[in-house]
Amino acid sequence: MAAIANDLPPKRIEDPLFELGRVVMTPGVEDLLDMHPRLINRCLAAYTRGDWGVSLDRQLNDEAVSSGDGRILAAYPIDPARPCAGYGENTLWIITEADRSVTTLLLPEEY
Repeated sequence: MAAIANDLPPKRIEDPLFELGRVVMTPGVEDLLDMHPRLINRCLAAYTRGDWGVSLDRQLNDEAVSSGDGRILAAYPIDPARPCAGYGENTLWIITEADRSVTTLLLPEEY
């Protein structure tokens, strides 16, 4: 995985389904913020409500939330007006570790 940089500022998320732990982003995500300033808030809000975006891990994510254990991974379009396959171009991944200690926002190529 690419080096993690820049802790995100704490922000209250309304009634999350699970704990995020420490929220961090990679340099590639940080570089997107000038062009997509609402990216993080939009994606984290969906993520903590159980909207997994275009992720193929929906059932695994739901099970991880229900059990309180297991990694959670979701994929969102960076630009919602453009196609997103859940990997590759125009994709943001959010991964929460199984122990809920850290949630990382990263680009697939930074994994």
